Amino acid sequence: MKKFVFSIILSIFTLISFGQKPVELSDDSFTTKVFDYENQTQWSYNGELPAIVDFYADWCGPCKKLAPILSDLAKEYKGKIIVYKVNTQHARKVASAFGISSIPTLLFIPKTGTPSKSVGFMSKQDIKKAIKDVLKIN
Repeated sequence: MKKFVFSIILSIFTLISFGQKPVELSDDSFTTKVFDYENQTQWSYNGELPAIVDFYADWCGPCKKLAPILSDLAKEYKGKIIVYKVNTQHARKVASAFGISSIPTLLFIPKTGTPSKSVGFMSKQDIKKAIKDVLKIN
């Protein structure tokens, strides 16, 4: 019984401590979780929460610098936004559909309305400002 109670407490602590992590998307999962760019021409967000989509590549220095910032923000805004990651080397169709030619590129997607794109590295303060201004999250 003690082991059972301990494992429940450990599970709860793990969930609280680590929070939400960025979610990796493929071409297929992007169409179901974010936008079905293959079958729709007008923007329609499929998600439940506002989102940030990080278009990146493993070899990209600024992308590597941005990754821990986005992980921190995913935890900080858990339950308010979701952070997605799209590896442009593997998800070439979605990267092409969104005209991603430079990385990192961040796509800020409000629950309703038009997404906003930012190309290049952004500081944590700048991303928090976009979360407030574009995603309408305080």
